[in-house]
Amino acid sequence: MSPTYLDEIVAAHRAVADPREWRSRLDGPAYDGPSFAGALRADTVQIIAEVKRRSPSKGPLAPNLDPTSLARDYASGGAAAISVLTDEQFFGGSLDDLRAVRAAVDRPILRKDFTIGENDVLDARDVGAAAVLLIVSVLDDASLARLISLVADCGLDALVEVHDDLEARRALNAGATIVGVNQRDLRTFAVDPERALRIGASLPASVITVAESGLRTVSDIERVAAGGFDAVLIGETFVTSASPASLVAEFAAVTRSPRG
Repeated sequence: MSPTYLDEIVAAHRAVADPREWRSRLDGPAYDGPSFAGALRADTVQIIAEVKRRSPSKGPLAPNLDPTSLARDYASGGAAAISVLTDEQFFGGSLDDLRAVRAAVDRPILRKDFTIGENDVLDARDVGAAAVLLIVSVLDDASLARLISLVADCGLDALVEVHDDLEARRALNAGATIVGVNQRDLRTFAVDPERALRIGASLPASVITVAESGLRTVSDIERVAAGGFDAVLIGETFVTSASPASLVAEFAAVTRSPRG
């Protein structure tokens, strides 16, 4: 099989992986902010609104994007949490974006990036993130379980992203308690609007579920809410909106159905 865009992204991250011995960093300051997991349980769908400068497939999304101003708009609209893309080469983000958002709002922050090792988790803790993204398709089982354990030891949460039933089983076996179903195939960038409902139906009620990608309208939110999803993670739709606060509020008003 020929290399895919995901392979290129992951290879780039591995090439610049932090060489420091991570165990020497474990005694760093513990996270003391609001809980990411705690923000996602409610009768209405909880919104994780994303600060996203660009897309690998679409290029820049919003000229002169100001992470601080956008995050404040998200918070005023009722977002439960803020996701900040920190990948620089492919998405134009940075840890400085996360620091700026952390200083501007009181919402828990997800560091959205291609986490491949322990230093990535510790970097997230050190800049004030409440959670990190772990993508099952780029981690073997041992690495996934090890990183989930380290995330918990740091007082953070892990949003464990899956794309099919096999990855969902791997996530649960590794100890995932928050599972995100990404409807976008990270290898082809195609969106399957049925994927969240299909995979979500097999996830236990004890797991917090997050639908990701391809969610643009209230009807889209209502569909995954009817399937019992606790939260949605949305970036491009909000970033390109003329009124992101109003759109967040509109989506956040959708009532969800219980699972299990």
